[in-house]
Amino acid sequence: MAELKLTNLDKAYGHVKVLHGINLHIAKGEFIVFVGPSGCGKSTLLRCIAGLEQITGGTLEIDGMVVNDVPPSQRGIAMVFQTYALYPHMTVYDNMAFGLRLAKFPREEIDRRVRNAAEILQLTPYLDRLPKALSGGQRQRVAIGRSICRDPKVFLFDEPLSNLDAALRVATRIEIAKLNESMPDTTMIYVTHDQVEAMTLADRIVVLRAGHIEQVGSPMELYHRPANLFVAQFIGSPAMNILDAKVTSANRSAIRVDIANAGKAEVPVGGDAKLKGQKVSLGVRPEDLAIAKDKASALVSGEVEIVEALGEVTLLYVRMEGHEESLIAKLPGDVKIERGATVHLSAASEALHLFDEDGNSLSSARPLAA
Repeated sequence: MAELKLTNLDKAYGHVKVLHGINLHIAKGEFIVFVGPSGCGKSTLLRCIAGLEQITGGTLEIDGMVVNDVPPSQRGIAMVFQTYALYPHMTVYDNMAFGLRLAKFPREEIDRRVRNAAEILQLTPYLDRLPKALSGGQRQRVAIGRSICRDPKVFLFDEPLSNLDAALRVATRIEIAKLNESMPDTTMIYVTHDQVEAMTLADRIVVLRAGHIEQVGSPMELYHRPANLFVAQFIGSPAMNILDAKVTSANRSAIRVDIANAGKAEVPVGGDAKLKGQKVSLGVRPEDLAIAKDKASALVSGEVEIVEALGEVTLLYVRMEGHEESLIAKLPGDVKIERGATVHLSAASEALHLFDEDGNSLSSARPLAA
C-alpha cells in the first residue's frame, strides 16, 4: 500500500497544456476513481502517475518520495490497461508468471503468487487454458491477476471494462469490488467514463474537465452536493434537470425563486439578501420529481413528448413552454401516462439545487440527504 501526493502537477505536449495544476492527496488503501468526459485528461493523469508520461511541472510523491524522474519499473506500480495485452501462446498460468520470471523470482515464490492471485479472482480452473479459450471478462481478470502477482504498492486501472459487453461489465465490476474488499490495504486508482462504475466502486471520485479537477468527494457527496453545474449534470443518470430562474427573496434559512414560465420554489439554503433579482439555475434530479395533484401545487408543468417504459421505472420527457430542452422525470414503472398528455410535476424543497450565474452551487454547504 502507498500514499500518493500530487502537487501542482502539469502536463503539456509542446505548447498544448492538458493537465493544469493538479493537487490531490490519495491516502493508503483508498480506491480513487477518475471520471470525466472524453479528452478531460483522466488517462493522461493516470499515465503520469505510472511514469508512462513525463510530468511537465509540479511533483508526484509516492510514500513521501518524489518520483518525477523515477522509471515506471521502480515505482512499485502495476497497471491494468483497456486492452488485455495477454500473450496468446501462453497459458493463463504463464501469462501471470511471466513478469515474475523476468524479475528472477524463485520458482516456489512464483507458484505461490500465481495460485494466490488465481484463487482471489476465481481463475484456478483456467490456469492451463490459453487466452483464446476464455471469455472477455476472464481475460481481463487474468490481466488483473498478472498485476496482483507483482504485489504492487498501487494498482492503476485504465478503463478496464470498456471492451466488455454490458453483462460482462457488470460481472467484472463486481469482481473488482470483491478484489478491493479482499485487499483493503492496497491503494487503487481507476479511470472510467462510466459513472455507474465510479459510483459503485469508489471511496472518493475525482471529477475532471479540460485538465482541471472540478470536485473531489465520496459518491454521495458528489450526488447530493455537486460543487457546480458540470458536476451536477455529469453525476447521475439521467442527468439533473436545469431550469432558468430568478431570485425573489433570500435570507439565512431559504432562497425563493420564480422559475421561467413555470411555478415558484423555495430552496432551504441560506442566502444573502443581495441575491434578490439575480438569475440562477434551479436543478432537480429526474428521480426527485413526482406527479402533482394540480398545477397550483406543481413545480413545473408541460406536455409529455416521449414515454420510455423500462419496467422498473418510466421516463417521461416533458416539453415545457419557453424551455429549449425537455425535462426528464423518472417515475415508478407502473405509472400510466400517454404521450401528449399534460403533466404537473412537483419535488420536495430539500431535493432542489441552486447555482449562481457562474454555475457555482449555492446549495453545496447543506448536509447530505438522509
